[in-house]
Amino acid sequence: MLTINFDDKGLVPVIAQDSETKEVLMLAYADQQALELTRSSGYAHYYSRSRNKIWKKGEESGHLQKVHEILVDCDEDALIYLVTQTMAACHTGFRSCFYRRMDGTVNGERLFNPDDVYSKSK
Repeated sequence: MLTINFDDKGLVPVIAQDSETKEVLMLAYADQQALELTRSSGYAHYYSRSRNKIWKKGEESGHLQKVHEILVDCDEDALIYLVTQTMAACHTGFRSCFYRRMDGTVNGERLFNPDDVYSKSK
């Protein structure tokens, strides 16, 4: 068993990648508890730095990430979750959070309207 090197805030960056296409879907962070929940449940859990809490990907939208494998980089300070993504990973409605080029042009299709999925109270 590898030892994950969490940063000074107790977090490790996690890249979610489609297990079949290898498309990079998103980047988030996990703490020890989120990683343990991911491993025990088989679904991606992350630590929200803005809300200071653990969240299960898709808990509000239904757009879950089924984790098939967790890869660890050579320094043991970054992870990749190989996932099957339900609908879309990005809260803006795109399949991937990486839907824009540096010049601002959109490289992708919006799959859902966020206003229809997320509560307006957030």
